[in-house]
Amino acid sequence: MRDDLMVQEQVDSVWQHMVGVICLNMTNRKQVKSVLPVLFKKYPDPKTFLKGKAKYQAKLLEPLGMKNIRTARLRRMSKEFLEWDHKDASQLHGIGKYGSDSYRIFYKNEIPDDVEDKELKKYIENLNC
Repeated sequence: MRDDLMVQEQVDSVWQHMVGVICLNMTNRKQVKSVLPVLFKKYPDPKTFLKGKAKYQAKLLEPLGMKNIRTARLRRMSKEFLEWDHKDASQLHGIGKYGSDSYRIFYKNEIPDDVEDKELKKYIENLNC
């Protein structure tokens, strides 16, 4: 993944976007950018991810910290994703305000009024240039 782009700009699907924002929680994007290509090569979509072994997934996520919690969040979100209506991302497990704002910006072409995250703010400012 390129250093000059946000994680959200380098994923191939909405599900990968959601995985990315969960992985970005309480870690830095440099670590996430090293883990996601390996994770997505093995698990490109939610069905493949759910068929995988949680123990192996936790090992892949270990560099990000909280490997077991993060794995459980990703597995639950992936299960919910399969039946999600794609309206409100915060309905998915593990997707908070940042993930919801990010989804609205990158997939719904909406700019929320109350974006708090500095990287999302910077991205929005660059859109308006």
